Amino acid sequence: MSGSSRPSGRRPAGEHEVKGLAFQDDPGDRDEEEGGAPPPSPVAAGPRVGWRKLTFLPVVLIAVLLATWLWYRQADLDALSQNALGNGQVTKALWQHVQLTVISTFFVLIIAIPLGILLTRKAFRKATPFAMAFANMGQATPAIGLLALLVIWLGIGRRAALIGIIIYAVLPVLSNTIAGLKANDPTLLEAARGIGMSPLGVLTRVELPLAVPLILAGVRTALVLNVGTATLATFGGGGGLGVLITTGITSQRMPVLVLGSILTVALALLVDWLASLAELLLRPRGLEVGT
Repeated sequence: MSGSSRPSGRRPAGEHEVKGLAFQDDPGDRDEEEGGAPPPSPVAAGPRVGWRKLTFLPVVLIAVLLATWLWYRQADLDALSQNALGNGQVTKALWQHVQLTVISTFFVLIIAIPLGILLTRKAFRKATPFAMAFANMGQATPAIGLLALLVIWLGIGRRAALIGIIIYAVLPVLSNTIAGLKANDPTLLEAARGIGMSPLGVLTRVELPLAVPLILAGVRTALVLNVGTATLATFGGGGGLGVLITTGITSQRMPVLVLGSILTVALALLVDWLASLAELLLRPRGLEVGT
């Protein structure tokens, strides 16, 4: 800005006078008026899941299962092996294993996530060490020993197996929920309260979205744990692919053992792959680098 004593004559481009004072326009505005190119628009975010992520593991699993099926078709099975693998026993064991995994994970989520939220509230923070100690005890206890104690208490059946799997998988979801909520920037929470948001609104619209990546990582860990722990359900009468594995070991029938083991590993890898996709797709866009 300059005074009004500028000599008369042609003014520089972009300069104009208002009430005797000379002003210079912003160069960006002048460029737009002169027909210059507008500023570049922000680059659209690319897809969250690439084609390699979508195809690599499924192709590998299909190849492994196909090779296992071809080997099984030409294997010389005796009467005991045929009895263990025939009459839909494999399908039944696989379906039982999936049920154990899904049901136990559902109860882990409805227990661990609300409990983690509750323990991060001011009124219940003092109870956090006790809850974490209990969850640590559940996972530190050997799974087979925990299942045996539950069978003694509740009797043989699926209920004892499910409770054992749930206790064993609570820790990762609970600890990640607490860690995710505690890692939130306090200034963001204060800003949300400052614009008049209720405590519930701050929780659902600010705290939980920011904690989603850590919570999903805990859920992914719990899912894989549940698939592995469910193989022990057979010792409590809960069924699952552990039936094939234990039958193959005790009767020394390699086809039964191999089929049960490969199906368990394939199911664990498939569950982990699906959980990783959910982890990428459910992550808020605002938390991604470069957005």
